[in-house]
Amino acid sequence: MIVITGATGRLGSQIVDRLLTRVPAGQVAVSVRDAAKAAGLAARGVRVREAGFSDPASLAHAFEGASRVLIVSSNDPGADAVTQHKTAIDTARAAGAERVVYTSHQASAADSRFDPMRSHAATEQYLAGQSGKFTALGNGFYASTVPWLIGRALETGTLSAPADGPVSWTAHADLAEAAAVVLAQEHPFEGVTPPLTAPDALDLAEVAEILSELTGRTINRVVAEDDEWRAAQVEQGLSEARAESSLGLFRAARRGEFAVTGPALGELLGRPATPLRSLLAGFAGRQPA
Repeated sequence: MIVITGATGRLGSQIVDRLLTRVPAGQVAVSVRDAAKAAGLAARGVRVREAGFSDPASLAHAFEGASRVLIVSSNDPGADAVTQHKTAIDTARAAGAERVVYTSHQASAADSRFDPMRSHAATEQYLAGQSGKFTALGNGFYASTVPWLIGRALETGTLSAPADGPVSWTAHADLAEAAAVVLAQEHPFEGVTPPLTAPDALDLAEVAEILSELTGRTINRVVAEDDEWRAAQVEQGLSEARAESSLGLFRAARRGEFAVTGPALGELLGRPATPLRSLLAGFAGRQPA
């Protein structure tokens, strides 16, 4: 049995869809916080059980009979992500899982300027310290973050954000398919994978140039001071803690943490990984001219 956590989320749901093209539904189970949201999967023959990373008993029930467990990293801002990951890993091992697959990041590092990267590094270290098999997917930065960074640039003509650096923006769909390939054991990487990224790393100035080309109107990249940007985010409703954490993304990017690219994702997919330009074309096409 292959068990997938977070199966109703943006990444997890796509992983399940791609996995179901490779293995029978009867071999797939999901662990979700709300079973009602997974009713469609249950109708397709997938085993659905409710569980949460902070509830080991529920996880044990969800992981029952597992041979492989995919742990989609926690995105709960109020929780200790590393502790949640360790609980899920320990429960998967106790359930008899031969392999634990974890959605990590190509920039995982204990000294990262961006909090989630430190959590990924600690989780990888925990997995490496165990005797069981594991695969930590070195995912590129989700390209779905770019529309948030762009903000109202297509309306105002100004893309204002703190100083940044190149980022290997990578499509959810590509990363989901890669995870499905690993879970189906078509290419079971051992340990931490090479970077699973789009072919290019682009900074926001380059993103603004592409948007200008796609829309036929000039989008200017303006560098905002860190404190100014953080204050604006809080004014728009973000908590002080979330605004400071988000600022870490830019601090890490300008240090070059997300600039790594590689061929591994395309090789897993058997086709070129999706470049950010293709995703921006779809995004720009839905915006006011």
